[in-house]
Amino acid sequence: MEENSHDINQRLRPYVEKDEDNIPQNSIINEMAEAASSGVEVKEVSAKNGDVQKEEKGAAEIVGFISLFRFSNAMDFFYMFIGTIASLVHGATFPLMLLIFGNLTVTFTNRSFDLCGLNFTILDCFCPPDVHLTPGNIFNEYKKCNFSALNFTLPNIDFLANVRQQSLWLTIIGCGIIVVGYFQVSFWSVACERQTRRLRERLLRAILNKEIAYFDINKTNQLNTQLIENVNKVHDGTGDKLGSALQFIASFFAGLALGLIRGWKLTLVILSVGPLLFLNAFIITKMTATMTSQELKSYAKAGAIAEEVFSSIRTVFAYNGATYESNRYAIHLKSAKKNGIRKGAINGILMGTIFLFLFCTYALGFWYGAKLVREEAEKYSIDAILIVFFSIITAVFRLGQAAPHLQALAQARGAAYTLWNIIDTPSTITISNPNGIQKEDLIGEIKFSNVQFVYPSRTDVPVLNGLSFTAHPGQTTALVGTSGCGKSTCMQLLQRFYDTVDGSVEIDGIPVNQYNLRWLRQHIGVVSQEPVLFQTTIRENILFGRIDATQEQIEQAAKMANAHDFIMSLPHKYNTLVGERGAQLSGGQKQRIAIARALVRDPRILLLDEATSALDTESEHIVQEALDRASKGRTTIVIAHRLSTNVNASKIIVLNKGSVIEEGNHETLMGAKGVYHGLAEAQNLHLKEDDQQENDDDDLLPLPIYTRVLSLSDQHYPGDEILTADGKYYTGPSPFWTMLKMNKPEICYIIIGCLSCICNGGIQPAFGVILSKVIAVFQLCDKEEQKHRVFIYILIFIGLGVLMLFTMFLQSCLFAISGERLTERLRAKIFRTLLQQEVAYFDHPENNTGALCTRLATEASDVQGATGIRIGTILQNICNLGVGLVLAFIFGWKLTLLILAFVPFMIIAGFLQIYMMTRFANKDKNALENAGKIAVEAISNIRTVAQLTKEQHFGDEYCRLLDIPFKNSLKQAHLFGISFSFTDAITFFAQAALFTFGAWLVERGEMTFEEIMLVLNCIIFGAMAVGQTASMSPDYAKAIVSSKKILALFERVPVINHYSADGIILENFNGQIDLTSLGFRYPNRPEIQVLKNFNLTIEPHKQIALVGSSGCGKSTIIQLLEHFYNPS
Repeated sequence: MEENSHDINQRLRPYVEKDEDNIPQNSIINEMAEAASSGVEVKEVSAKNGDVQKEEKGAAEIVGFISLFRFSNAMDFFYMFIGTIASLVHGATFPLMLLIFGNLTVTFTNRSFDLCGLNFTILDCFCPPDVHLTPGNIFNEYKKCNFSALNFTLPNIDFLANVRQQSLWLTIIGCGIIVVGYFQVSFWSVACERQTRRLRERLLRAILNKEIAYFDINKTNQLNTQLIENVNKVHDGTGDKLGSALQFIASFFAGLALGLIRGWKLTLVILSVGPLLFLNAFIITKMTATMTSQELKSYAKAGAIAEEVFSSIRTVFAYNGATYESNRYAIHLKSAKKNGIRKGAINGILMGTIFLFLFCTYALGFWYGAKLVREEAEKYSIDAILIVFFSIITAVFRLGQAAPHLQALAQARGAAYTLWNIIDTPSTITISNPNGIQKEDLIGEIKFSNVQFVYPSRTDVPVLNGLSFTAHPGQTTALVGTSGCGKSTCMQLLQRFYDTVDGSVEIDGIPVNQYNLRWLRQHIGVVSQEPVLFQTTIRENILFGRIDATQEQIEQAAKMANAHDFIMSLPHKYNTLVGERGAQLSGGQKQRIAIARALVRDPRILLLDEATSALDTESEHIVQEALDRASKGRTTIVIAHRLSTNVNASKIIVLNKGSVIEEGNHETLMGAKGVYHGLAEAQNLHLKEDDQQENDDDDLLPLPIYTRVLSLSDQHYPGDEILTADGKYYTGPSPFWTMLKMNKPEICYIIIGCLSCICNGGIQPAFGVILSKVIAVFQLCDKEEQKHRVFIYILIFIGLGVLMLFTMFLQSCLFAISGERLTERLRAKIFRTLLQQEVAYFDHPENNTGALCTRLATEASDVQGATGIRIGTILQNICNLGVGLVLAFIFGWKLTLLILAFVPFMIIAGFLQIYMMTRFANKDKNALENAGKIAVEAISNIRTVAQLTKEQHFGDEYCRLLDIPFKNSLKQAHLFGISFSFTDAITFFAQAALFTFGAWLVERGEMTFEEIMLVLNCIIFGAMAVGQTASMSPDYAKAIVSSKKILALFERVPVINHYSADGIILENFNGQIDLTSLGFRYPNRPEIQVLKNFNLTIEPHKQIALVGSSGCGKSTIIQLLEHFYNPS
C-alpha cells in the first residue's frame, strides 16, 4: 500500500511520537531538514535593533512603563490625561477626608480632654446638694448649677455645630467623587480599549508582514497564543487598574504631604520604615514580571500544541493520538503551574512582610506621637498627632492597595516584552515596502545564476549549491529530483520568500529583490502540493487570486480547472462555504479550486507544485490538459513526482543536492540513460502504457457526484450548542461553584487557606478596636496611665503584624497551589473533552481551530482570574466585614443600623457592575472569538497568504470584527464609571451621617467617643473590604460566562467518544470488512445523500481500490471505517 494510506491496524498501536520543537512545514522544510535531525535553536529577537541574540537566562523580560503606551494617539493621550487628573484628584480626596476626619476626632477628643484642667471640687460648690459634677456627666448636669459668679464657660460648647460643619464637607467631597470617579474609570477604560484595539491590529499586521524565514524559527501556533493571552495581559494592566494605581499612589503622596505639613517629626519617624516597604514592593514587581513571563511562555507552548492538534484532528483520531496529545499538552501546563505556585508563595512572603512592617509602623507612630504630646505639647497638639498619624496610615494603606494594580502593570510589561519583540523585529523582505520595479510588459524569462542558498533557521545545511538554469518565456520547465534536492526551494526563491546567499534569481534580467514584492507575487500564480482554502465561500476563495475578477472570469477559471461542474451541483453553488482549510470538500475538489484561484489572475508565471497530485485519474487528465492550455504564453515551472506529468515539458531539469545534473526534454533524457531514466524506470513509466491507462480510464462510467460540502448556516444537531448570550444551554447549579468542586483534591490546602483568611479577616477589625482605644488614650488626664496603655497597645500591634506575616504566606501560597492546580486541571480537561468529541463537532464553523484555541486560552484563564488567591481575598473580606459588623453592633447598635442603611445602595451598585460586566463579557467573548478565527487562519496559513498577497485583506477583516467588541467596551466603560463612582461616594455620605448621628448620641450620653471610633473603624475596614471585592466584579463576570461555556462543553455527550473503552476487542483480528446496505449523510447537511444502499465486502489480506469521480464518496467510506462518523 502507499505510504499515506489509512491502516486501521495502526490505530491499535501507540501513537507516533513527534518532536514538538520541529517546525511543521511542507516539502520546503523537508529540504531544510534533509541533512540534519537536531532541533532548531530558539533565539530571541531584540526589540531595539533586530539583532538575533541568545536569551540570557534569568534576565528580566519587561518593557519600560512609557513603552506600554507606544500605540496611543493624541485622543488617547487626552483620555489618559483627563483620567490621570481625575485619578490624582480622586486620590487626593482621601487625605482631604482624613483632614476632616482628624478635625472631627479632635472635636470629639477635646470634648473630654479639655475637662482635665477643671477643678470639680470647686465647681460642686456652685451646684445643688444632689448634683456632683464629673467628667462623665458635666455636659448633662452643668445647667443645674449657677456659675455666674465664676464667669465659667463649658469647654467645646459648640460641639454639635462643629461636627455638622465637618460632615457637610464630607458630603460635598462625596459629590465630587461621583464626578472624578466617573472620569477616572471611564476615560482610562476608553483609552485602554482604543489602544488595545490598535495593538491587536498592529500585532497581527506585523506578524503577517514578517518574512517567511521568521516563521521557520517562530512557530505560527505560538504566535497565535501570543495574540490572545499576552494582549489580554497588556489590556489588563493599562486600563482602569492603572487609573486605580494612580489614585492610590496620589493618596499616598497627598497623605505624606499632609503629614509633613502638620507634623514633620512624627512623619519622618513613621517613614523610617518606608525603604523596607518600597524594597518589598520593588521585589514583588520584579519577580512577578519575571515569573509571569515564564508562565506565559509555558502557556504559549501548550497553545501551540493545541492548535497543531485541532488543525489536524482527523490525523490525531486516525492514529489514536488523543491520549498522547493530551499528555503532551499537560506537560507544559505543569510547567506553568509550577511558576504560578512559586509566584504565589513568594508574593505571600513579601506581602506578609509588608503587613508586618505596616503594623510596626503603627506601633512606632503611636509610641512617638504620644511622647511628643507629653513632651512638646506646645508644638504637637492632639489634633496634629491624630491628623499626621491617620494621614500616614492612609498613605501606607493606599500604597498597599496599589500593589495588586501594580502587579497587573508588571504583568503587562512582561507580556508586552514579547509583543514588542514581534512588532519591532525588522523584516528584510516585506510586502508593505512600496518601493521596487513594476514592469508594464513582464515577459517571464527566469534565470538562476550560480545560486547558493541555506535556510536561515538551518545555516549549517546547504540546500542549493551553485544552481544555474534558465526557464524561457512561454515554455514549461519541469524540476525533477529526489526529495530534498531543492525543487520547492526554487519556487520559494522565485516568490522571494527568501533571498539567496550568493548568486542571483532574475526575471527578465532583473534580480527578484529589485521588484516591488506585492507586484511580483501578483504576477505569479501558485498551486501548491497541499492546497489551502480559507473558511469562506468558493467564490471568495477564487477571488483571493484576483480581487476584481468578474463572475464570468471566476467561472471561466473554474472551468479551466475542471471545477465548474461540481460547484454548480452544490446547493449554494459558488456561495458554498468550504469550512476550515476546505475541510468540507474532498481533496480533489480543494485542489481544483486552488488551481482556479491561480488561473483567475492570468499570471505571466505559473508555479505548479504537485498541482494534480490529489486528483483522480479522469480529473487529472482533464485538469492537466487545462493546465497545459493555461501554460501557453506563460513561463511555467512544474514540480511533479509522477513523471508522466513532465513528458510534455519543454525542458526537464534534474536536480541532486542543490545542483543541476541533467537537462533536456523527455526523449533526450530517456535516451541518455542517466538519472532521469532511472527515476522513470523506477516508476515503470512508458508513454505507451500511459496512453493505454488513459484510454482505460475513459471507459469508466461517470458516477453521480455526491458532495461532502456542508452548508455553514445556522443549523445544529442535538448536543452541539455551547452557549447563547443568555446562557440558556447550561441549566445546572451555579457554574462557578461547580468549577470550584474540581478543587476537591486540594481540600486540605483550601481548609488551611480558609482558616488563614478568617484569621486575616479578623485582624483588620481587631486593628480597628485597638486603634479606637489608642485614640481614646489621648482623652486620659493621667500622663503615666496614658504612657502605660500606649505601650501595651503597640505590643499588640507588633503581635498582629507577626501573625499576619504567617497567615498572609499561608493564604497566598495555599490558594496559589489550589488555584494553579484547578487551572491546570481545567485546561487539561477542556482539551481532553474537546478531543472526546466526534469529528462532526469540528466540522461546525464555530468550532474551528481559531475559535477552539481562543476558548482554550481565555476561558480557563478567566476562571483562574476569579479563583485561587482571589477566593482567599474574598473570604478574607467577608470575615473582615462579618467580624466588624458584630463588633459594631455590640458597641453601638444604633449607629451601626444607620450605617447599614447605606448598604443596599452599595449592593445595588455592585450588582449593577456585575450585571453589566456579564452582559458585555458575553458579547465581547463571542466577537473576539470570531476575530480570533481570522487571525489564527491567516497566521497558520501564512505561506498561502503571502503567495496571494492577502496580508492587508486579513488584517482589514480582523479589524472589522474587532470593531464589535470595541464598541461594546466603550459603552461598558461609561456605565462602569458611573457605578464605580457612585459606590465610592457612598462611603463619604455614610461617614457624614455616622459622625452627625454619633455626635448626637455622645451629646445624649448614649455612647462614648471610643465606641464611636470602634464602630467607625470596623465599618471603614468593612467598607474597604466590600470595595475591594466589588473591584473584582469584572473578573467574576468573565468567570461566570466562561464557566457556563466550559460546563456546557463538559456536559455535552459526544456521538463518538474517542476515549471510550467500550466495545468489542477481537482476539483474532483478521481484517475482513463488510459494508452492508450502507447509507450516510453528513450531520451538518442531512439533505444530501452521500452513500445510499452501499454494499462491499473486503476479504482479509486483499487489497482493493476505490475509484470514482471526486466527491463520489471514496473518502467517506474511509472515514466511516475509521469511525469518524456513524452510518445514517
